[in-house]
Amino acid sequence: MKKLRGLSLFSNVGIAEAYLESIGVDMKIANEYIPQRAHFYQDVYQSTHMICGDIRDDAIRTQIVEEAIERNVNFVMATPPCQGMSMAGNRFEFDIRNELIYYAVDVIKRIKPEYALIENVPTILKTKIAFNGIIMLIPEYLKMELGDLYTFNEESLVKAMDYAIPQMRERNIFLLVRKDKNIKWYFPPKERVVTLEEAIGNLPSLDPLLREGLDFTLEKFPDFIRKKEKAAEISPWHKPPIHSWKQVEWMMHTPTGKSAIYNDVYYPQKENGEHVVAHHNHYRRMTWDKPSRTITQNNGVISSLACVHPGRPYIKDNETLYSDPRVLSIYEILIVSSLPLDWPIPAWANENLIRKVIGEGIPSKLIKVIVEQLIKQL
Repeated sequence: MKKLRGLSLFSNVGIAEAYLESIGVDMKIANEYIPQRAHFYQDVYQSTHMICGDIRDDAIRTQIVEEAIERNVNFVMATPPCQGMSMAGNRFEFDIRNELIYYAVDVIKRIKPEYALIENVPTILKTKIAFNGIIMLIPEYLKMELGDLYTFNEESLVKAMDYAIPQMRERNIFLLVRKDKNIKWYFPPKERVVTLEEAIGNLPSLDPLLREGLDFTLEKFPDFIRKKEKAAEISPWHKPPIHSWKQVEWMMHTPTGKSAIYNDVYYPQKENGEHVVAHHNHYRRMTWDKPSRTITQNNGVISSLACVHPGRPYIKDNETLYSDPRVLSIYEILIVSSLPLDWPIPAWANENLIRKVIGEGIPSKLIKVIVEQLIKQL
């Protein structure tokens, strides 16, 4: 089998490449702009040379290109930041972050790798950029700049849930093959859907740690310590998230699959009792019989998009309540993001950083099965 020697652009902490070494891909070089993330990446992938710096800087970009040529890189993976296009963020036409694609294209044109993978949110298909004074869609720009040298896959939209990943996340992935290679690179056949019940339904229940303190937590959740200890036997990452009591109480009264904004009494409210204005997917519990909704970078906050544990009904004082009034634990996030459960998260990384970088990353198994589909033909 011919070896893939890779370069990762906009690498974050290496979520996308978590399985690549195991399938025979040798990631030679990575580039990340944020030093803390570059440090994280280097701790996880110690044999990859991390170039920490701004790809927009000509000197940094030249260093990337020259090292890639020297190390005979034949595969480039580019995952530019998606916040300028994401439906979960504040989108602005001609957001400067969308222009980072220019620099990925420049690197690809200068290295001329045999294969390239460019990944982003589905809205990239409708996102406009200005190039040489001409307004065009990003796909038009990519094919104008790279179409002479590369063939593109015809269908570029893909859902993680179609590959036995318990997350619905949809992405747009362009698969590029240099035209001198007699290979067609396309998505592999779909697999079965894995629900949250199957993925995390057998894990020990967790009560949240309340911001008001441990004594108050034990008053509201007498089994808190017992549950915490049982969960720790599974993984040190299956630990109680921290939340305020008012939000926890709202979610205790919110059924599986529902949003607290529709509760009659225990709904998100301001100090004066006025309803908090929220999207129907805010303060929402997930559903057991489906995969998780897309995990976002804000997955540690109850008010964020559909990130609360599905919970189980129970009776207390003749009232139906729901267990696990909390966001998913980091261990559960690892599962629904299809990361290896022994992925070597650096000990120095705090929970907020871990949640954010995983939420920004593409599910690891999705990249694995797509790259495997290429490797089978080499």
